[in-house]
Amino acid sequence: MIKSNYGIENHGLKPTRTVHWNNSVPDLIEQAIKREEGQLTQSGALATLTGKRTGRSPRDKFIVKDSTTEGTIAWGKVNQPITADIFDRLHEKTIKHLNEQELFVVDAWAGADNQYGLPIRLITTKAWHALFARQLFRRPTKEEMIDSKPQFLILGAPDCHADPAVDGTNSEAYVVADFARKTILIGGTHYAGEIKKSIFTTMNYLLPEKNVFPMHCSANIGQNDDVALFFGLSGTGKTTLSADPDRRLIGDDEHGWSDHGVFNFEGGCYAKCIRLSEGREPEIYHALKFGSVLENVVVDPVTRVTDFDDDKFTENTRAAYPVEYIDNAILTGYANSHPVAVIFLTCDAFGVLPPISRLTPEQAMYHFLSGYTAKLAGTEAGVGSEPQATFSTGFGQPFLPRDPMVYAKLLSERIKKHDSSCFFINTGWCGGPFGIGNRIDLAATRTMISEALKGNLRGVETVEDPIFGLHIPHKVPGVSPELLIPKQTWADRDAYDTKAKELAALFNKNFQKFASATPDVKAAGPRVG
Repeated sequence: MIKSNYGIENHGLKPTRTVHWNNSVPDLIEQAIKREEGQLTQSGALATLTGKRTGRSPRDKFIVKDSTTEGTIAWGKVNQPITADIFDRLHEKTIKHLNEQELFVVDAWAGADNQYGLPIRLITTKAWHALFARQLFRRPTKEEMIDSKPQFLILGAPDCHADPAVDGTNSEAYVVADFARKTILIGGTHYAGEIKKSIFTTMNYLLPEKNVFPMHCSANIGQNDDVALFFGLSGTGKTTLSADPDRRLIGDDEHGWSDHGVFNFEGGCYAKCIRLSEGREPEIYHALKFGSVLENVVVDPVTRVTDFDDDKFTENTRAAYPVEYIDNAILTGYANSHPVAVIFLTCDAFGVLPPISRLTPEQAMYHFLSGYTAKLAGTEAGVGSEPQATFSTGFGQPFLPRDPMVYAKLLSERIKKHDSSCFFINTGWCGGPFGIGNRIDLAATRTMISEALKGNLRGVETVEDPIFGLHIPHKVPGVSPELLIPKQTWADRDAYDTKAKELAALFNKNFQKFASATPDVKAAGPRVG
C-alpha cells in the first residue's frame, strides 16, 4: 500500500471502513477474488461480469453547464447539460455512499508527454475497478504516488443508484463531469469502460486549448520512425491492427498529436475480444494473463478456460491489460516524430466500400467529420441484435465535448504540415451486406496496411470509385485484384449499385450538419446521380 500525502478528506470523504491505497496488482486480484468480484481463468487473467450494463450508457452521460462550459461545449444528445445543483445532489449522494463502503484509491496519470499529462485519482468501491484503472492509465512511481495531488478526480460508485424523478437523471446510472470542480461521478453501472472514457472526454476538452490534437486512435511506429495512426470506433480493428509484430506499439486507443510528436494518453490497452483467437491475434491473445482483466467473457466453471466465441453475456466482451504485455510496445508511450500515415478504419456493414483507398486532404477531412462505421450489437446499451449504420465525428463523437470543427481543423493543419498520407480502410464486409457477404480477411487487411506504411501505395495508379470518389489502388502486392473493387465481389451487380447509392445518400444527409465546412471539403463526399 502506497498512501498519498494528499488524503481523501480533501475530496470531502470521511470513510467509516478500510481505505486501500495504490495496491499492487497481486493484492488487487486477491481482494477482488476474496470479495467475489471475479475469478481467475486458466491463463491467470481476472474474469469479471458487469451485470445489466455491458457497454457504455450514452444517455446517462452529462456535463455541468456553467459560465465557462456554456460557450465551449457542443451541447446536444452527445453532450447533455446538467445544472450545478443537480451535480451537487448527485455528489452528495455519491459521497454518502462511498463513506459507508470499503474503498480503493488509485493515483495515476493520463498523458505520456509530461508537458500535457494530467494527474488523476480514482476512488472506487470495487477492487477490480481499481485493478482496471491501475492497468489502463499511466502508472506513476512510488515517489510520485506519495506526492500525488490529482488534477481530476473520479468517484466510482457502481452500486449507488440515482432516482431519475429526484436526481434529474435518465436512469439509475449516471456519468457526470464537472470541469470547473474537476470531478467526475460514475454511479449505477459496473462497466469499467466508463472510467476510461470519462478521462478521455476530459483530455478531449482540455488539450485543444494547448494546441494539441486529441485523437481516438491507436498508434505504432516502424524501424524508420514512421508513425502510423489508426482511427476507428469499437470493432473496426484499432487494437488488432496496431498490434503488429513488425512495428512497435505506442498505444491502442487514445493519443495526442503535439508539435513534438505523438503520445499515448494511457498505459494499457482495452481490446474487444469477442472471437479472439491465438492464430488471428497472437499479441492480444498472449497478453491476457495474470494482471489482465476480462469483462463479460464466458469462463468454464470447472476448467476456468475462456470461450471467446461465446457471446452469452454480450458481443462487447473486453480485455484490459498493461501495454508492456505487448512484446514490442514502447513503454514511454511517446514518439518524437510525426505520422507518415493516417488511417481511417470502418466496419462497413453495407459491404460497398473498398478494403483500401487513398484519400486527398479534402477527403480526409470529409471522412474524419463523417466517421462512418457499423455499430455492432452490445457496444452500447440499447443496441439490438442487428448492426446499424452510424456516423461519429472523429470516429469518437461520444467523447468529443467541443465543436467537431475544432478537432477537424487540428487534423487538417497537421496532415498538411507534415505531409501525412491518408487511407480509408474497410475491415467490414465484401460480396454483399452483413448477413450475405463475408467479413474481409484480416490477413488481407494487414497486407494492405503494410504496403501503405512502406510507402508503396503513395504514387501507384488508382481507380476512382464512381459513387464515393475514393481512389482505389489498381493493385496491391499479395492481395487479390478482385477484392480491391467492391462491386466485383458481388454476385448481383445491380444490387451493389442500389446498396452503394443508399449508403452514399446517408453520407450526404449526415454531412448537411457541417455547414461551416469549406466547399472543397463538402465536394469530397459521395456523388449520387
